[in-house]
Amino acid sequence: MRYPQIQFSDRKSEINLHQLQDLLNVSAFWAKGRSIKDLSIAIANSDPVFSVWDGERLIGFARATSDVIYRAAIWDVVIHPEYRSNGLGSNLVETVLNHPRLKCVERVYLMTTHQQEFYEKIGFQPNTTTTMVLYNRANLNSLPLEKIQFQESPGG
Repeated sequence: MRYPQIQFSDRKSEINLHQLQDLLNVSAFWAKGRSIKDLSIAIANSDPVFSVWDGERLIGFARATSDVIYRAAIWDVVIHPEYRSNGLGSNLVETVLNHPRLKCVERVYLMTTHQQEFYEKIGFQPNTTTTMVLYNRANLNSLPLEKIQFQESPGG
């Protein structure tokens, strides 16, 4: 690795949301224009969350969601363009996969538009059987919520 001062962190509190917004705008066409508020919500509801630093500069990011046993998804894997092709992206994904919340999960999913080869080198396989998606949650507002009953969890 060309950058010996690179540090990985799993502390959400260290992430400067403005730096993250800038990183996503520069590094990820699919994440351009995300608001600070929405980034904050996504991070708060993800575990683990990893950031990659060159000193004080945020140069990488990835997050995951999981039920810890059956399914997990990795989201928003980015490395700043100036730092690519040095193994940082692979190292970041491996770090996420080795986290205790993902280590034993039966299936880990991710979505990618142009980086299939990159993820295949790490061990991911193409999956054509789970291609459904629901866009625009606002359409769900038409469901009569008063007819849906939620059961409270114990102690809550």
